[in-house]
Amino acid sequence: MRTLLFCLFAVIGLAPKGASAQDSLAKAVWTFSGKKIDKNIYQLVLSGKIQKGWGLFSLSMPDDMPNTRVQLDSGVAAQIRSVEERRTPVSEQNAALGTAIKYFKDEVEFVTTVEATDISKGINGSVTYMTFKGDEFINPITVPFRFVLNAAGELEFRSSDLIESAGSNQLIKRTTIDMDNPAVKVGGTGAEGKKSLGRIFFLGFLGGLLALIMPCTFPMIPMTVSFFTKRAVSPAGGIRNAFIYGFFIFLIYVLISVPFYFLGAGNESILNNISTNAWLNLAFAAVFFIFALSFFGLFEIGLPSGVANKVDAKAGIGSVGGIFFMALTLAIVSFSCTGPILGTLLVGALNENGGAFQLTIALAGFGLALGLPFGLFAMFPRWLSKLPKSGSWMNTVKIVFAFVELALFIKFLSNADLVMHWGLLKREVFIAIWIAISLATSLFLFGIIKFKHDPPPAKLGIGRKLAALLFLAFGLYMVPGVTNTKYANLALISGFPPPLSYSIYGHESARGKGVEANVVNDYFKALELAKQQNKPLLLDFTGWACVNCRKMEEQVWPDERVKTLIEENFVLVSLYVDDRKLLETDKQFSYTLSDGTKKAIRDIGDVYSTMQIENFRNASQPLYAIITPDEKLLNLPVAYTPNPGEYAQWLRSGLEAYKK
Repeated sequence: MRTLLFCLFAVIGLAPKGASAQDSLAKAVWTFSGKKIDKNIYQLVLSGKIQKGWGLFSLSMPDDMPNTRVQLDSGVAAQIRSVEERRTPVSEQNAALGTAIKYFKDEVEFVTTVEATDISKGINGSVTYMTFKGDEFINPITVPFRFVLNAAGELEFRSSDLIESAGSNQLIKRTTIDMDNPAVKVGGTGAEGKKSLGRIFFLGFLGGLLALIMPCTFPMIPMTVSFFTKRAVSPAGGIRNAFIYGFFIFLIYVLISVPFYFLGAGNESILNNISTNAWLNLAFAAVFFIFALSFFGLFEIGLPSGVANKVDAKAGIGSVGGIFFMALTLAIVSFSCTGPILGTLLVGALNENGGAFQLTIALAGFGLALGLPFGLFAMFPRWLSKLPKSGSWMNTVKIVFAFVELALFIKFLSNADLVMHWGLLKREVFIAIWIAISLATSLFLFGIIKFKHDPPPAKLGIGRKLAALLFLAFGLYMVPGVTNTKYANLALISGFPPPLSYSIYGHESARGKGVEANVVNDYFKALELAKQQNKPLLLDFTGWACVNCRKMEEQVWPDERVKTLIEENFVLVSLYVDDRKLLETDKQFSYTLSDGTKKAIRDIGDVYSTMQIENFRNASQPLYAIITPDEKLLNLPVAYTPNPGEYAQWLRSGLEAYKK
């Protein structure tokens, strides 16, 4: 449970990436010093002044709780021997986290002993810390540091502030790319956004329908409708009150999205960073794993009973006010069933790159599906007799959804693995786990796998058998995905497993399963290749954790109309905006965005995500653009285009403009 709380704090306290966000949220000011104490042994002293009233968590706090960590960059030839705290932390029970914590007040000092085999490029690292005040928790802040040997052979701290240089800035801003004057005005990304909103609303509505048949929610329908119809002075009054009740349910879930508008204020790409941040993906993975265990019946997740009691006590005040608090009571007491679905919906909507507005659309669909039945059944009370009776079938639905949550746990764990290149969940491993989950779900529905609190019925119904066969068929469908054959490209689930190139069979195993053009991942190498071959450059702004990017690569690009065009006429460059491989220290720099704010460019993803925003005014992935070898825009960029014919037509428009 404390892991769940920590993950929720991490989401609520999410801060934008960049120095400006850290300046506003940082509650400690750090100073650094160091000295050589033996051959190849160095001592670094990290001292922090903590803002009054705030606490900074100790190094001794566990990984699944708010903590502080000191680490070195992966590229340095050094390793940490020990990290010690020179001051004694405060120990006390924390009500918000429900456990004992250790933290520092006013000042903190960490002494880090480092063994360095080669210090010619310096000792680079960072201190990542979390702070709190009461029940307010600040998401982890990372402060980098760098030590070098000076002319006297002494260890000297160098400012971690990055220098802005004209040469470095030109890596980002390509002055010849003019979005207002492409060679032909064909393309654009507006239509795709409208399609996405409709799809997201539908998914939200579907999530609401799932929540409606959960054990915490379904029995409330006849009870609540009967309450309104019997208490009303007239039939019309009962219908009106039931509709008001349904509307308030809808409104409450829409209001959940409001804080995310403030979360993203001043930073257009913050919510998009959720899908590309490894640590947030790990947090979401932990949340889904805990929800799965809850749905399996190991424990119940719910809001504090005191909250429900206080809200329920107000359900009798006034007419409209009382109805509102009745709706709020339903939302609170049903949280143990709706929470996992809401969590899935929240992450899915934010991953769609549309930010808070798309989350509002998703939650509007969810609230509508959850609230509409109360109004409809009040209008047509005879329908209540046709509702299936509450029973064990709802627990069966709950356990099936637990298996789905396990699959989502693997998905978000895979996102983190891809971004950080850990190599833990290669494509075939991912698919094998999903096969096991699918088969286990089928065995449960067939009554072979049993749960004590939900024994299978004496006779399996036709619906349960069909669902079992569906999961069995899905598991068997995925089996070719673990092979190194042309059948490994599973179109039905493309976008969910890792890309074909992220394989236990090696990067080259992707050949023969999709586009085989000269695909490179370096913009400047691709630009040079385009000049040599006298071909236009097809830019693919993509991400390791981008679902729609995988769908394009595995469903649209292999289509013969598209495949032939790309392989014969373009140099294709895939630029990963979430690649966290650090640039060499001397190649890191600070860049001033077009709105005047500064951004630290430290890794490959920083380069390409900023290049996309600055040159093409778009922060979502995938995004495709066609330019000439001398970097002139040939047509307007397009986003996710699932129709191969439309995508091929867009490619031809760019090619024809290039040949003119």
